[in-house]
Amino acid sequence: MAYDIPPDLAGMNLLEIAEQVQARKLPPVDTWKPESTSDSRMRIAADGTWYHDGSPVTRPAMVRAFASLLWRDPADGQHYLVTPHYRQTIEVEDAAFIATDMRDDDGALAFRLNTDELVIAGPDNPLRAEGDPDAPSIYLAVRHGCEAKLDRSTWMQLAEFALERGGDDLAVTSQGETFSLRPSA
Repeated sequence: MAYDIPPDLAGMNLLEIAEQVQARKLPPVDTWKPESTSDSRMRIAADGTWYHDGSPVTRPAMVRAFASLLWRDPADGQHYLVTPHYRQTIEVEDAAFIATDMRDDDGALAFRLNTDELVIAGPDNPLRAEGDPDAPSIYLAVRHGCEAKLDRSTWMQLAEFALERGGDDLAVTSQGETFSLRPSA
């Protein structure tokens, strides 16, 4: 089953994708250490939908803005929306982002997220497999401890890519790093 990459990603080579990634200016949330903490009353559902007070956030620009402030505490796994003077907890049911598309170019795997960001898998953004070995969930490190879960169609693209490459283990290589698509025992 062939997959047609959307033109905006399909028309880009690895250098152009890397330039897009580099050009994205994000706040340095990992350097901010606010003392005040409260509950944002926000939630990111397992399907990637953002909610505030139980209602979906329907403006994509708002979701992108909030997503740029996400940070996950490595000590307890709690997700926060962080500003220089304040942080708010945010409930994340599974992963903070969803990977909705994939492209292979020149030995690198690029993923589009549900926030229209591009992430290139590699040493700084590893892939990991979790769950049932027969139907694993694949996660991509995005930034600040946050991850993207590959949606079903993107997981299928990645699995087909791995199978085309052959080998005994179901694995992929991106930017010189090899990632197993099988959960560790």
